[in-house]
Amino acid sequence: MAPSRRLYKEWEELEKAKKQDPDIFLYPTDDNLLHWQAKLKGPVDSPYEGGTFVLEIRIPNNYPLSAPTVRLKTKIFHPNIHAKTGEICLDILKTTWSPAWTLQSVCRAILVLLSHPEPDSPLNCDAGNLLRAGDLRGFRSVAKMYTVLFAKQD
Repeated sequence: MAPSRRLYKEWEELEKAKKQDPDIFLYPTDDNLLHWQAKLKGPVDSPYEGGTFVLEIRIPNNYPLSAPTVRLKTKIFHPNIHAKTGEICLDILKTTWSPAWTLQSVCRAILVLLSHPEPDSPLNCDAGNLLRAGDLRGFRSVAKMYTVLFAKQD
């Protein structure tokens, strides 16, 4: 299936599911279906609650056989997200990608990662070190500060 055909199908499904998934707003950014953006609401009971996080999604020409490239544009303090580049360390975007995944399911997996960080494979060593040292309070405090400073919508 050509990427544009698959992406049109996903877009139709997104339109149907909008009311069912209020935490994800996903859309193509221009006339090119290979460039998308997502806005994710920070998960409840996480230091990201109350924030809105913007993802930039680039679709390869051989999608869905290859994973999209996803970067977080909003600055965040999280062990699995690179502080400068926004690169996300998530298996489904690398080694365990399957054509069964959709853009919406990728966004959902990123929300799960926000709620449940993996400190043993950090891209942000400061965040990973706090969690590995058991300093959950310190981690949550810095992560919440980043949310307030960078992820709050006016």
